Amino acid sequence: MGGVLSGFVPIWVLTAVGFAAARTNVLGDRAETVLGRFAFYLAMPAVLFTTLLDGEPGALANKGVLAFVIATFVVGAIGLLVHWKAFRGPLPDRTLAAMAGAYVNSGNLGIPVAVGILGDSSFMVAVLLFQPVVVMPIVLAAVEVGSGKRGGTLKTLVTLPVRNPIILASLLGVTVGATGWRPPDLVLEPLAALGSAAVPTALVVLGMSLGGMRLPDRESSAQLGVTVLFKLLLHPLVTFLGCLALGVDGPLRLAAVVCAALPTAQNVYVLARQYRPDARLPRDAVLLSTALSMITLSVVTVLLK
Repeated sequence: MGGVLSGFVPIWVLTAVGFAAARTNVLGDRAETVLGRFAFYLAMPAVLFTTLLDGEPGALANKGVLAFVIATFVVGAIGLLVHWKAFRGPLPDRTLAAMAGAYVNSGNLGIPVAVGILGDSSFMVAVLLFQPVVVMPIVLAAVEVGSGKRGGTLKTLVTLPVRNPIILASLLGVTVGATGWRPPDLVLEPLAALGSAAVPTALVVLGMSLGGMRLPDRESSAQLGVTVLFKLLLHPLVTFLGCLALGVDGPLRLAAVVCAALPTAQNVYVLARQYRPDARLPRDAVLLSTALSMITLSVVTVLLK
């Protein structure tokens, strides 16, 4: 459990730092907006490019990853349907809510958890390749089309990789990595330094958003409960069933289900804050799922290991 706990402590501490900064107004009135844009436009693209530059597309070629991928799409589709039928929000909000129920924190939390529980982080590296390159473009396309701010649907979809720095950095990282050419250290070192600020900044912004937090109403509480239930219970359950169907067992099945049991990634909140006026649901899903995932990760480990 020491390895698992080591992944949670920075999240709690940096979120608390952000909350304290907002309460004391030490960074000024517009700090949350400025830091949020810094994370979205600069730090996150930098860390995605440098991470995916070393990613191996072949890392996705095993049945355990396939089970996780299928489960992610199944849970996301069910979440989209449930949020549409039960809560009747606009398409962008439904999409981000569904993403919050199926997009895992595979980086700053997933890697330490994998090392602590599995002794190997290779499965998380495969997920780090899959989520930003495949899932995020689909989500952002739905959000932009649903927002109706960019003109025609075809134009929105075609120009998305160029206009969105996260998608552009992800595609560039995979493309450059696939060529076998590595940019010189003179380029990579500044990018790595910039990317190292992505997770801390996102968590500080998350904490700052709690400064004006108010109790959700009944419908918002129900929607949050559904989202966290999908993330911590349905996602690992569907992944487990997928492993059974594909004949995956042993350490690979444990890795897939543990990965699915991880909480919502703070990237979901960063995206929601950039695109939507109200990002409370993704924010609360990150916080609540992270707090409860200590329990679900422990149960999954005990049952499968």
